[in-house]
Amino acid sequence: MRKRKDTYAKSKVAQKRAAPPSPEMPEDRPTLARINSNAMIGQAGLSVGDRVKIESSGLYAGQIGRIERLMNGVIPSALVRFEGGGGRQVRTIDLTPTPAEEP
Repeated sequence: MRKRKDTYAKSKVAQKRAAPPSPEMPEDRPTLARINSNAMIGQAGLSVGDRVKIESSGLYAGQIGRIERLMNGVIPSALVRFEGGGGRQVRTIDLTPTPAEEP
């Protein structure tokens, strides 16, 4: 005797159809990642020991620190150390030189 083939109902996920794209959707989404192609060029004039300010967004945005190490690669970056002891690797294009501290 042959076994009868089992039939299962389709899942609810498989039954849903994707909505057609609406023409009102904005082309520039706020969650879309933007790539700065100028980051590959880097920034000239930075050296180890320089005092810099981070202009990018993130945890250390607006903080002032010193360059501890420069790294060359596809996207040049620098290890910046802050007075509080924290450090961060930052693209050199996001760094702005600041004047030395006044004693």
